[in-house]
Order: sequence, then structure tokens, then C-alpha cells
Amino acid sequence: MDPSGDEVDADVVEFAHQLFDLARDGETERLGAYVEAGVPVELTDADGNTLLMLAAYHGHAATVQDLVKRGADVNRLNDRGQSPLAGAVFKGEDLVVSVLIGAGADPDAGQPSARATARMFGKPGLFD
Repeated sequence: MDPSGDEVDADVVEFAHQLFDLARDGETERLGAYVEAGVPVELTDADGNTLLMLAAYHGHAATVQDLVKRGADVNRLNDRGQSPLAGAVFKGEDLVVSVLIGAGADPDAGQPSARATARMFGKPGLFD
């Protein structure tokens, strides 16, 4: 059941998991086709991670760029208050960091912020 008490269709849940896997795996064209067909670009998993967050965290710059082009919010935080940019900094995904900054990601959003994460990992000048 979902929080409203309604039954959740198992096929819908499985489809959503497949979409999150496409983001994690960097399947840009397939994921983009689903978004084009009506899947919300801001779809979130049970932890509040968007498709963009999952693509960024797993280092898929092309997928991140495509989701941004389709309207994904580069500053949307997950349920733990983490931003896609902070996740990319944490994972050392420099190309993803560059794409997100180019798309207007805020290095001070979230907890810890991308700026604080960069300091923790010895990259204090990353956002100067």
C-alpha cells in the first residue's frame, strides 16, 4: 500500500525500479524515451532520489545532461538532504560536477553541501 492506503500495482513498482536502473546504468537514450513518453523527469525512489541524482551519483554525465535538458531540477534534494552535485563530488565524478555546475547547480545546497563535501575530500577550491 502507498501512504494514502491505496493498493500499489506490482507491475508499476517493477517498472519504476527498471527506470531507476536505467538512470544508474547511464542508459541515456532508453531513459530519455520514457521521459519523452510521459514518465515524470522528477520521478523519485523510496529514498527521494531522482533519476538525475542516481545518474549523477553513478557518474553518467551524458544521462545527467539529457535529464537536465528535459527539465530535471539540478538542486532537488533527496530525503537525506543530499544534492546531486554533492553526490557527484563525493564519488569523484568530475565530468558530472562540470555538467551540473554548467546547469546552475548550487554548491551550497543540501547537507552536507557539495562545497563542504569538496573540502572533506581535499578539493577546497573546486567551487571558487
